Amino acid sequence: MQNRSPLLSVDWVVVAIYLILLVCGWFSICGATHELGDTNFFDWTTRTGKQLVWIGLALMLAFVLLLLDDRYLDTLSGLFYWLMVAVLFITPFIAKDIKGSRSWISLGICNIQPAEFAKCATALAVAKLINQYGFTLSEMRNFAKAAGLILLPMVLIVLQKETGSALVYLAFFLMFYREGMPGCILFCAVAAVAYFVVGIRFGEVLLPGTQATVGEFSVLLMIWLFTLGMLRIYCPRSRHALHLLAVGAGVLTASLLLSLCIVPVDISWALIGLMVYMVGYLAWQSLSERLNSYLLIAVFALGSTAFLYASDYVLNDVLEPHQRTRIQVLLGMNDDKRDAGYNVNQSKIAIGSGGLEGKGFMNGTQTKLKYVPEQDTDFIFCTVGEEQGFVGSAAVLLLFLSLILRLIFLAERQTSVFGRVYGYSIMSILLFHVFINVGMVMGLTPVIGIPLPFFSYGGSSLWGFTLTLFIFLRIDAGRKRN
Repeated sequence: MQNRSPLLSVDWVVVAIYLILLVCGWFSICGATHELGDTNFFDWTTRTGKQLVWIGLALMLAFVLLLLDDRYLDTLSGLFYWLMVAVLFITPFIAKDIKGSRSWISLGICNIQPAEFAKCATALAVAKLINQYGFTLSEMRNFAKAAGLILLPMVLIVLQKETGSALVYLAFFLMFYREGMPGCILFCAVAAVAYFVVGIRFGEVLLPGTQATVGEFSVLLMIWLFTLGMLRIYCPRSRHALHLLAVGAGVLTASLLLSLCIVPVDISWALIGLMVYMVGYLAWQSLSERLNSYLLIAVFALGSTAFLYASDYVLNDVLEPHQRTRIQVLLGMNDDKRDAGYNVNQSKIAIGSGGLEGKGFMNGTQTKLKYVPEQDTDFIFCTVGEEQGFVGSAAVLLLFLSLILRLIFLAERQTSVFGRVYGYSIMSILLFHVFINVGMVMGLTPVIGIPLPFFSYGGSSLWGFTLTLFIFLRIDAGRKRN
């Protein structure tokens, strides 16, 4: 039996990084929120004063979590999950409308965002599910169960009009890949992103000498090539890939010659015809050879084609106007520096003005004059860039990298599947937040409104990450128990 106190067994490397990030985050909030001539950072009425209270309560929460018995986490994880699902369900009905979102529940002196705590409950529930004897994600039935646990809170958060918080749940699929999810599923996700970006970005650019758009033609060509590649990988002994390659090359060559030399036509129709032929051909081979691989590849080709045309509908008819504009600005389709692109443009100016070593604590001009909206929450990293420069920004990113690598190390040394899955879940969530938030501030990813862990102002985010992180540290501290 392990009789050591969990405080002695806790991984102090992670605790040290956590404390350093808290301190750096608080000073960044000081720089982002102070008024000229006002340095009263400890006043409760100021954001810096309130953040100190949130930090103090977060440290108390961390201490309590380390003293709890981690053996009950597996048992109670289902209760936590369904309790959070119930809270997420009722939140839109009782929450106030804050900037078009109904995701904050008022508790009198403060507001709480349940979505921040639901990530922890979801990670525990998924870990308990995968920890079951004989459970493998390579079986589609099991994968559907695990995906369902993630998609349920994701849908409920979307109904609160918190798209950014909902997208965070996609990070769980990184953990799924580690736990045996077929690589083809991850490939499909990456391919879908490529289809969306290329199809939307070049959806109105005509291919020279034809009436086809570059976006539609390029995506259909990618689908055709990806399908042929999957045939070569999953059915290496068959010659069907060579047959389809020869047919496709002949049809494309003929359609291009027709469009360039005789009359301009929409050669995308030739690719659509190829898709129809390919799907039918593979379905027939699946029936004749009784091999499901052909049918699954045909479904991939058909689903990819449907996704191409559905993405245009989603962009123009489903997304809100401000969300659509943000995507267009990110893809370079709309250079609106006064509306949707204003935040990102000002953030880039702030980061660029910091130079190599920065302007120093509370000396950022963009910060002082409040040019960057939400500069103490979603865009807090631009304050780091302006005041601490490239050196300070790199140091912060190295701290996050150290934390992520350490969490991977801790997850791999767990003696239970439950601990490993939970560890990889929180690592994936943290990685997603850092990557998207920093990319958003630098104009590399869409502005979806998610906080930078331990830096952005607010109690819900800080407590949510503290809860998630220190539950894992408690699990790790008890891993040697027999």
